Formats: sequence, structure tokens, C-alpha cells
Amino acid sequence: MLRWSVIFLIVAIIAAVFGFGGIAAGAAEIAKILFYIFVVLFIVSLIFGRGKV
Repeated sequence: MLRWSVIFLIVAIIAAVFGFGGIAAGAAEIAKILFYIFVVLFIVSLIFGRGKV
């Protein structure tokens, strides 16, 4: 999932360079949402993964 957020971030940067404002904003928003989902899942896995070690 982190890979997808990086891909959308790169798409947003490329679209911003070429002047596609709407596409850049949409890709940046998707990248932000995926990044926050990744962070939440990472924290949850840290919390629940501690008891198994």
C-alpha cells in the first residue's frame, strides 16, 4: 500500500510539472489517503504483533 501512495505522489508531481492541476490534485489526495491508511495499519500491526513474540 505504501508503494501505491508513492506511485500516486509521483503521478501528482509529474502532472503538476506539466500543468494538469486537476489531475495533480486528485493524485495527491489519493496518495495522502493511502499514506494515512498505511500508517494506521502499521500502528495496529505493531500493537497486536507485540504479544506474539
